[in-house]
Amino acid sequence: MTTAKFHEMLNTVRAILWNLFLITIGSMLCATAINGILIPNQFLSGGITGMAITIHYLLPRLPVETLYFILNIPVFILGWFYVGRRFFFYSIAGMLIFTVALIFSHVSPPELDKLSSTLAAGILSGLGSGIILRSVGSAGGLDILGVMLLKRCSIRLGSTILAFNSVILATAAILFPLEKALYTLLFMYMTSSIVDLVVTGLSQRKFVFIVSAHWRDISHAIIHRVKRGVTLVKGQGGFTGREEQILYTVVSLRELSQLKHLIREIDQDAFVVVTDTMEVMGHRIGNQPHW
Repeated sequence: MTTAKFHEMLNTVRAILWNLFLITIGSMLCATAINGILIPNQFLSGGITGMAITIHYLLPRLPVETLYFILNIPVFILGWFYVGRRFFFYSIAGMLIFTVALIFSHVSPPELDKLSSTLAAGILSGLGSGIILRSVGSAGGLDILGVMLLKRCSIRLGSTILAFNSVILATAAILFPLEKALYTLLFMYMTSSIVDLVVTGLSQRKFVFIVSAHWRDISHAIIHRVKRGVTLVKGQGGFTGREEQILYTVVSLRELSQLKHLIREIDQDAFVVVTDTMEVMGHRIGNQPHW
């Protein structure tokens, strides 16, 4: 075996172990939220997990982990046709890891009021789901549907989770007291917000649009000092009729302050627009996991 092939194999093994580590940590957090907070407080949840918990409340002899595994089967059949094979197989591993985590992560519930318990469960579940989705797989369930819609329709993961769960919540509200449904709605909102924060928020990219007479100097500074690419677009002033060179670039949130400082340093009169991005794909600046 050549040295190059050995290093390639070593990198592959490291990538597999890292992704399985992320899935395991995320699954443990989610399972802790379910067994330690949701079920002891008789709260509901959303997605496949919520369906499993709802059936468990109606039929207590059926454990949540068994129901979760069975309900995932049709989801994986659908995922086989619409998601990448790597994501699919990692998700199978994730489903198995999450099922095992549900079996062993039985912890004593903290002594909190219902509102605090709801917020704590939302934070734990959102962190866990977000960490799982930072890998190249998922723990199955609604994550697969969320990734499908993100790849095909650019619908954010948290939005998919919240919308799908609202339908489940409306159905569950008929079977359970309204108070539980309201606490569950807060839990779902908290979870979806944390998922968006972990998956894209912490690596948020900013789109910057710059119009300046000193565009050459600004462009040079962005390339050599911020280490980001710049695109030039020819434009024309609507009032003056003069031709303008318009710059636009994409930077990370951390780099935005440096960029604004160097623009002010070069041209105090530069016209600058900064906007958020939903997602960015591309070498070095991309912020989406490669599902």
